[in-house]
Amino acid sequence: MSTIGDMLAKVLNCSFLDADDFHPLSNKEKMSQGIPLSDEDRIPWLETLRGVLKDKLDNGKTVILGCSSLQKHYREILRSADADYMHGSYASTVQFVLLDAKADVLAARLEKRAAEGKHFMPATLLQSQLESLHIDEGEGIFKVDATLSPLIIVSKIQTFLFSDFEQATGNRDC
Repeated sequence: MSTIGDMLAKVLNCSFLDADDFHPLSNKEKMSQGIPLSDEDRIPWLETLRGVLKDKLDNGKTVILGCSSLQKHYREILRSADADYMHGSYASTVQFVLLDAKADVLAARLEKRAAEGKHFMPATLLQSQLESLHIDEGEGIFKVDATLSPLIIVSKIQTFLFSDFEQATGNRDC
């Protein structure tokens, strides 16, 4: 997620934020011990992220946020960073992309990052996250095959974002 987020932010000339950097120490400690987060753990973290997104959007900035917003109500919190968002409409300047891959691919990547000291969550928590993942097709979440090369993934996301922008505004100026 961070590789793609960094690359996409460079292409779009904006900032990339990794949501993991915003977890409180208590969340990081729970995850590092293999304990899944509860809604009571996640909601304040998501509300913090919403505040960061709202600040960026209110100042006319574009930002890429790498975040495991696993459930629709989590994504609704993030969508509400858009001052014009009407709850449940899914029409928001906050857009979502799912980097889609099989569990074994994700586990291998997570184990590699953990071994490099780049992530605090053990791969043993991956299954609980996958079980929590819920995508409602009506949300308009763009899915891209995460096993493609990073350059192709970024290109596909960029095409999606610009086509969505063009549909919403009638032009391609960003």
